[in-house]
Amino acid sequence: MAGEMSWVGKKIHLYNVTMGLYMLDWWERCLFNILVLILLWFICFNGSRFATDVYESHLKARIFQGANYGMGIGMPSS
Repeated sequence: MAGEMSWVGKKIHLYNVTMGLYMLDWWERCLFNILVLILLWFICFNGSRFATDVYESHLKARIFQGANYGMGIGMPSS
């Protein structure tokens, strides 16, 4: 069983080969992975802020006023 890799090990190997990280030193690979994690954090953080802003400014009033979400169903409440 020395040649078998776990599912996680296979995914890490695929990531290293796909991104070309297998040819880097350990510290270069670590630096690249830190930069990727920071980029993903920024994307998730700003995406959640944007989603919260959209909810607060557009959807919250429609949900709690019983609006029809712009579907054109029924009469608008005034």
